[in-house]
Amino acid sequence: MIKINVITKNPRWYRFIKNPKIYIDKKIEKLNNKTTKFKNNKFFCSLLLSGNKEIKNLNKKFKKKDKVTDVLSFPFYTKKDLQIKLKKEKEIYLGDIIVNLDKINIYKDLIIFKNQFNKLWIHGFVHLFGYDHKKDKDFKKMNKVEKDYLKYIN
Repeated sequence: MIKINVITKNPRWYRFIKNPKIYIDKKIEKLNNKTTKFKNNKFFCSLLLSGNKEIKNLNKKFKKKDKVTDVLSFPFYTKKDLQIKLKKEKEIYLGDIIVNLDKINIYKDLIIFKNQFNKLWIHGFVHLFGYDHKKDKDFKKMNKVEKDYLKYIN
């Protein structure tokens, strides 16, 4: 089972998603129901909904990159360490995800906005499980997982 703590730092988010916590909870419920991957453990993470200024500061402080980005992930474990942890513990805090509102193309169409938002937080979520996209073969694996999760939540 997955639980996500949603923190909305930038109030502009409420223009597009009335209640981000409820929105994410509904998506997570679908994900929990559609896959068996999360049945035996309780996974926790935080999702911070931010804007350009905050994500740039976090990117600079923790990733040493002085630039704005669309999503940041801070996994607590490498993929290998997470596999070991899964054998020992039933409740695991995966890490943190930050999504930047200002990098989502804000169209008049709310469906497009939500699709882009879902792609970003799912991308960050998959990173928390140790996936990355530095090499082409890793990108393909990660992309497949992301597409599966997006299919489950839509």
